[in-house]
Amino acid sequence: MINLIATAESENQAEALLEAGVDTLYVGGHPFGLRLPRPLDLDEIETIVRMAHERGKKVTVACNAIMHNEQVSRLGGYLSRLAEIKADAITIGDPGAIFTLEQMRLPLPYIYDAETLVTSAEQIAFWVKRGAAGAVAARELTLTELEEMQRKLTVPVEVLAYGPTCIHQSGRPLLTNYYHYTGLKERADKDRGLYLRDPKNPDSQYPIFEDEDGTHIFSTEDLSLMDQLQELDKAGLHTWKLNGVLLHGEKFTAIARLFAAARDAVEDGTFEPAGFSNRLRAFQPASRPLGTGFYLKNPDDVK
Repeated sequence: MINLIATAESENQAEALLEAGVDTLYVGGHPFGLRLPRPLDLDEIETIVRMAHERGKKVTVACNAIMHNEQVSRLGGYLSRLAEIKADAITIGDPGAIFTLEQMRLPLPYIYDAETLVTSAEQIAFWVKRGAAGAVAARELTLTELEEMQRKLTVPVEVLAYGPTCIHQSGRPLLTNYYHYTGLKERADKDRGLYLRDPKNPDSQYPIFEDEDGTHIFSTEDLSLMDQLQELDKAGLHTWKLNGVLLHGEKFTAIARLFAAARDAVEDGTFEPAGFSNRLRAFQPASRPLGTGFYLKNPDDVK
């Protein structure tokens, strides 16, 4: 059975996404969750968990930060609260944070998420032996590699089916430091809409912003595997993530609704990729071209 996951930026959007057909909501908050549409506090997360459970759906909470001493010292209380409000799972990749979770023996499953490090079935199997209920695959893998990985495993491997890919993250305020150096007085938050541009490619736009967790740079394209959804299903890759970190409100909900309809069509054998892809392009912001990233490349070409 396909599990369609989508990020949620608020209680209102969470409700809209559940009504749109999303199976699992992905939320989180500072300082434990990175690259979220908006950090939510525990009261908001509790409301979203209750809302999802009333509809027979699930909520995964991001704890995917690389944690320093101060974060680890606060992590136990945060995990205890997530277990108390009955979050269905967390994503986590820092070994120290996983150790903390193991020591607490909470009824809180974890999905291994170490970003670009998750590149083999053997690595995932290592963490499965230590309690992982699944894993988030590196976004730089090809479909060939993902299919081979899933074939060797008994736990689900998450694949990004739609959204931007983070290509750099720093805990430092790089934009603010640049502004101080140049004497500029500018905003650096996500809504400011700043981009980096490759001087060799005048059409490139790499979104960059700062938040409480540092500086984040994203791909110039939004990844879409709409045309490949049937292939994912046949390969046993049934966990599809939709990332709305750069797309707000109803615009993202409409895309999630379309992917939910595509999922249903794949499951009942009526999926026609061209029609769904055309509808997706109609929703897609003009400033964000769609692409397939590394997925359709030959593995030998990306090593």
